[in-house]
Amino acid sequence: MSLPARDPGFTGADPVHRLTVPSPVGALTVFEQSGAVTLLTWAAGKRLRSPTPSPLLAEVREQLAAYFDGRLQIFDLPLAPEGTPFQQKVWRGLCDIAFGSTESYGALAHRLASGARAVGTACGANPIPILIPCHRVLGADGSLHGYSGHGGLATKARLLALEGVATSR
Repeated sequence: MSLPARDPGFTGADPVHRLTVPSPVGALTVFEQSGAVTLLTWAAGKRLRSPTPSPLLAEVREQLAAYFDGRLQIFDLPLAPEGTPFQQKVWRGLCDIAFGSTESYGALAHRLASGARAVGTACGANPIPILIPCHRVLGADGSLHGYSGHGGLATKARLLALEGVATSR
């Protein structure tokens, strides 16, 4: 039995596209695969992989710019973060926290019928920060706790300030 010849590196999976965009919290690289955003990270590359971004990545760029300019409060993008069923549940719960609002880890855990530490661990594993707003989760006393994005708590505070949320450190 012979298989058809394939290009070197062919995996059969849809290609991954990426776009790096500037933001007030540093350069953000957004990854797309199969028509959905799969990852957002800080400065994974300073150049575009392709000189022309896909239509979805162009839309991500526009929505991020509008968010950082205060013109957008709700992202409307197809997201496909990879994670366990529990992580997926937590990330969906994060998307229910409105722009300019916060929720404590404990309150989010109660809402999801889970424990605060497990929720915190899932927040820390969020592969699409900002778009899935894990920065909106605070400690029980309203203080900042943990942020896996570049710059840690300073970035979390900056994102919340952009949304008009005053925080205590």
